[in-house]
Formats: sequence, C-alpha cells, structure tokens
Amino acid sequence: MLRLDNRNIGVDQGSMILFSDFEHDGVMWTGTGPRATTVKVRFSKPFRAPPVVTVGMSMWDMDQKTNARADISTGEITREGFEIVFKTWGDTRVARVRADWLAIGELPHEDDWEVY
Repeated sequence: MLRLDNRNIGVDQGSMILFSDFEHDGVMWTGTGPRATTVKVRFSKPFRAPPVVTVGMSMWDMDQKTNARADISTGEITREGFEIVFKTWGDTRVARVRADWLAIGELPHEDDWEVY
C-alpha cells in the first residue's frame, strides 16, 4: 500500500493508441508467436516519487477468426513517466489497441530539498 502523507496529491491521466498495425501490415497484425510492444508515457509534471499507475485497454480491434489473447501492464515507473507494455501470442491478430492510464501520487512541495 502506498501511504500518501503530503497535501500535494497529484492525479494525471491519459489515453493513447499504442499501435495500428493493420494499416501497414505490422507484426501484431501479421505475425505469430510471442509479440510485444512498449510505449513510453511522460507525465505532465514529475511526481515527488514514483506514483501508482494503472492501465487498461479502452479499445481493442482483433481479428474474429483467431483467439483473442492480450496482456497489458505497466513497466519502469519513475517520477517522470512509465511504460505501457502490450503482449500477445499464438495466432492472435491484433489490428489496433488504445490504452487509458491513471497515475496517483505525491507532488513535490516547494519546501522540498533536492540534494545532488
């Protein structure tokens, strides 16, 4: 559990198309076996420490002739941003995916000292 003891709580959110592989015969649409894509996201302002981030698919467009297999998660969460990681496998054909995300954490306070 993340305990927030700062009155400067920040919430940042966003939505982005991770890929649209059907448009150019990309690997998510034409490939088979394990496949992954990673998209870097930058927060609108840095947090005081790495925040809690949740991500989910808000749109998926998959071929109906194959099994729908998808795994979406976060990776490398820092004060400045994080990564969205989308994976699929087998014969799944993914045309495109949009992800929505939400980050909650402490914001820097004007009295904070940063020692380098």
